[in-house]
Amino acid sequence: MNCKSISSLLRSPPEAFAVITGNGKNRHLSGTVKFFPWAEGSVVCVELVNLPKSGSPFGFHIHEGDSCCCNFEKTGGHYNPSGAQHPAHAGDLPVIFSNNGYSYSVFYTDRFVPEEVIGRTVVIHEKPDDFRTQPAGDSGGKMGCGEIAAYR
Repeated sequence: MNCKSISSLLRSPPEAFAVITGNGKNRHLSGTVKFFPWAEGSVVCVELVNLPKSGSPFGFHIHEGDSCCCNFEKTGGHYNPSGAQHPAHAGDLPVIFSNNGYSYSVFYTDRFVPEEVIGRTVVIHEKPDDFRTQPAGDSGGKMGCGEIAAYR
């Protein structure tokens, strides 16, 4: 199964996507995140290659910023339109597990629909989110990033 088969299963193409690239330390990290409309939220399909083989799991969030430039310094904080406490931000997503450098994950969230995250960034962090520390889960530095765009 891959993200393309999710499109067939849901009988619709994604509405948004991000192409993930790694930072200097993780320059071979790459992949895609696709956002499909479903029910009152989104099905998110994540496929990544060349993740570090140790240190898994990794934090995974949607950030407010619109750019991955400048070593991911312009990603801003977690996407949090309702002002919720962590880990209830709309941008707080499940952690990513590395399986010998590969990760594939599909999940549903009712915290946003795809069109609400277009123009934002999706970030992979060096450490797992602890789901307690305020304001953002103490998930460490940013090792991967993608700018979320409309899928058309």
